[in-house]
Amino acid sequence: MSLRRCLAVFSCAITLLLGLSILLPTPVRASEGFQPVSPEELKMTSEPKAPGAPAIILFRQLDRYDMGQAPHEYNYFRIKILTEEGRKYADVEIPFFTGFAGTINNIRARTIKPDGTIVEFEGGAYDKSLVKAKGLRIMAKTFTLPAVEIGSVLEYYYTIDLHDHRIYSSEWILSNDLFTKHAEFSLLPYANTNDVDNFNIRWSWQDLPPGTEPPKQGTDRVVRMLANDIPAFQVEDFMAPINELKARVDFIYVAGYPEKEDAQFWKNVGKQLNSEVESFVGKKGAMEQAVAQIVSPNDSPDVKLQKIYARVQQLHNTSYEVRKTEQQQKRESEKPVLKVEEVWKNGRGSGTQLTWLFLALARAAGFEAYGVMVSDRSNYFFHPYIRDAHRLDANVVLVKVDGKDLFFDPGAAFTPFGLLKWPETGVQGLRLDKDGGSWVRTSLPEPSASRIERKADLTLSDSGDLEGKLTVTFSGLEALKRRLEERNQDETERKKFIEDEAKEYIPAASEVDLTNQPDWISSAPSLVAEFKVKIPGWVSGAGRRGLLPVGIFTASEKYVFDRVQRVHPIYFEFPFEKLDDVSIAMPLGWQIAGLPPAQNNDGKVVAYTSSAVNDKGTLHLTRKLSVDLMLLDVKYYDSLRQFFQEVRKGDEAQVVLQPIGTSSSK
Repeated sequence: MSLRRCLAVFSCAITLLLGLSILLPTPVRASEGFQPVSPEELKMTSEPKAPGAPAIILFRQLDRYDMGQAPHEYNYFRIKILTEEGRKYADVEIPFFTGFAGTINNIRARTIKPDGTIVEFEGGAYDKSLVKAKGLRIMAKTFTLPAVEIGSVLEYYYTIDLHDHRIYSSEWILSNDLFTKHAEFSLLPYANTNDVDNFNIRWSWQDLPPGTEPPKQGTDRVVRMLANDIPAFQVEDFMAPINELKARVDFIYVAGYPEKEDAQFWKNVGKQLNSEVESFVGKKGAMEQAVAQIVSPNDSPDVKLQKIYARVQQLHNTSYEVRKTEQQQKRESEKPVLKVEEVWKNGRGSGTQLTWLFLALARAAGFEAYGVMVSDRSNYFFHPYIRDAHRLDANVVLVKVDGKDLFFDPGAAFTPFGLLKWPETGVQGLRLDKDGGSWVRTSLPEPSASRIERKADLTLSDSGDLEGKLTVTFSGLEALKRRLEERNQDETERKKFIEDEAKEYIPAASEVDLTNQPDWISSAPSLVAEFKVKIPGWVSGAGRRGLLPVGIFTASEKYVFDRVQRVHPIYFEFPFEKLDDVSIAMPLGWQIAGLPPAQNNDGKVVAYTSSAVNDKGTLHLTRKLSVDLMLLDVKYYDSLRQFFQEVRKGDEAQVVLQPIGTSSSK
């Protein structure tokens, strides 16, 4: 078991407890299978509480079995097709994470036509890749139900067999893409059979539909909840992680921490985490010899840290291995690494282990340094009152330099010195010490630290085409994000990826060809891509004049926040800047006759400037968009939307061109 898993506080204890031989109690339900469909459901043509919905979920059932040696989860869906558009729900996708939560099996499905005729699904389910990110591949079991028409009822159910008794992630997600008329949820929690150990379950909930009674545990130990009229979940651009926003119930297994007060709970958690880390890091004297090989006595503190950071990142990071070779599998079966000295000696370690190695080396170099457990915000936001220690799922190192708290995570591949990967920025974390630790918040970088800079030298042809060189420089978190996303791809796929992104900048059909080899595999602060570009017909004619739009690389902002209404808070992954510097040489016989006014819109947390200048017959366009925020309450949406409308207006401005010797009045 990896140190990261051990540091999740309760996982080790729970896994040990679940390994005990126990009796399987009575299931939550006596039987599982298709349930009768009522005539009213077959006749239904609309749902007043979901007007215009293409389809609704008539009934949903989720039964979770954490008790026993074969924990699993049973899911049942009944969907009513109301419109032609709703027929798309015949294509069913059941998401899952490979190698993580469990395996999906026992899929059964059928279509019930409006006249009651039943058409059984007799095909197979196929694996489909949905998302690849952060070392996890999000897949889906997919299948298509037969004979689906308007008025049909679709039914399917399946079982998730939970791997390795990993019951400590129990949850009910109520929200779906469709309105849900009725839903039933149950959980048979794990029960401790050892009188010595204190082992309980607690739960918390958020955004339950109005009138919904919170979960209650019956005398049979089963936790149950009924819910009606669950609204369809609306997906919007720039919103917080979906699971953070959905109606949900989270279950937390508590082993050995019965405290009623949050402060005492986290104090005990901190002591255990600190004990685990200090046992792994050991005494700083053991790493002094290693530090002597890395730094020089005359190095400044900043230089020492940079050298240590770079040396740790040179070690082999097993968390980013693409495939497990026989040799790697053999290493995994070997005795687990218990000390940082072994990581240093072996020249390899997991991302977690390498970050703790940096902690040990920093201390050996004389720095005041602390281990910090933080919550990765890519899937959830951390709330201490929930008391779920598993949400502290990432580790960083805090080093005090000249009175400032600096945070580092060299175990995160491709992360430049001085930065954390974006899910670890601006989050709450527990700084560990022997007294239980204290809460800290990691830094959120300035917009200038994460920039997309586009520099173009172009020539305008007589036919109105733009052609030339485009250099795009990604810096900071922008570079890190792309390196992580493409880390397991070959050069062909990376070339396509970066060319497709460059095309997305341009609000017109274009030809883009990568001409250099970007540095995809280092932690350098910048990732540079050079392109040969051609944009046919960029200049449009109006009489004897030509009109050239100034927003050549602005397509990604064209439809940002164009909806009048907003449901969810606005969420950016990190502050950022976009800078454009474009020079356009005019064709022979043409001149610049009119320029749009310069734009300068400073909204404090968002800012936009643009200008068009006639530089001795060459058109020089500059543009800067800066976003210095992460989370913004929905009540400020109208102001933000108005700002981006002004951005679009500035980007759509046009330069007037005309033949030399022609009056601008013509």
